[in-house]
Amino acid sequence: MAGFKDIRTKIRSVENTRKITKAMEMVAASKMRRAQERMRSARPYADKVRRIAGHLAEANPEYRHPFIIRRDEVKNAGLVVVTTDKGLCGGMNTNILRNLVARMRELDAAHVGVSTVAIGNKGLGFLNRIGARVVAQAAQLGDTPHLSRLIGPIKVLLDAYFAGEIDEVHIFYTRFVNSMTQVPVAEQLVPLTPEKLRPELTTHSWEYIYEPDPQTVIDDLLQRYVEAVIYRAVAENMASEQSARRMAMKAASDNAGNVIGELNLLYNKNRQAAITKEISEIVSGAAAV
Repeated sequence: MAGFKDIRTKIRSVENTRKITKAMEMVAASKMRRAQERMRSARPYADKVRRIAGHLAEANPEYRHPFIIRRDEVKNAGLVVVTTDKGLCGGMNTNILRNLVARMRELDAAHVGVSTVAIGNKGLGFLNRIGARVVAQAAQLGDTPHLSRLIGPIKVLLDAYFAGEIDEVHIFYTRFVNSMTQVPVAEQLVPLTPEKLRPELTTHSWEYIYEPDPQTVIDDLLQRYVEAVIYRAVAENMASEQSARRMAMKAASDNAGNVIGELNLLYNKNRQAAITKEISEIVSGAAAV
């Protein structure tokens, strides 16, 4: 009977685990809808700012913002990695950190110095474990990203870029495609590539009236564009996190159901064998009498 007790204990334990994973799946599904709404609302703003910045760059070729000027030689690079604060979201963080490590190895092979900024506890812990140089961090962002908490860490790299201490800044995050697919993305933040700023082909020219002057407008606009890219990356990552966690918890709940079925089958088999043994003993005793 001790074996029956152990099996029943395992069944209850797995059932409790399934209740937890099922609840986490429902919570992730609820948060996923709100995260997707924030992500979808962030995409048009960033795209619109990018188009306007491209038009202004074409209309004012005499002024080149530092965010547009590409350095002749890259000696130092800044890497921003966006991960989650919590786990239980499948291989999402693993995939983006694998891309980060591959990029760091390429830069190390080219003798390029690397400074990193971690957004999220998982990325921060990983960078500390591998001994990377972390110049700023942002963690415990909650379920809603706030630009005020993101600008500070990123400004450390941007100030170093303005001062000439860093020649490139890249950002790594997970882009949301749909509820089943999340893709790790590596994007160059600054300097902005011509492909990003090139305006769409149109049949008319662009003429702008500037207030107070073109340089001030372009400077503020490109600053807003960088902020929009950072916010969108974090919003995309949060939407991907909730989707990945929902799928991971659903898989865990399904696996727990399979384990419970196997344990119940084993319990019934052992119970049937014990009953058959008792009946055989009773019959044998009665025949001997």
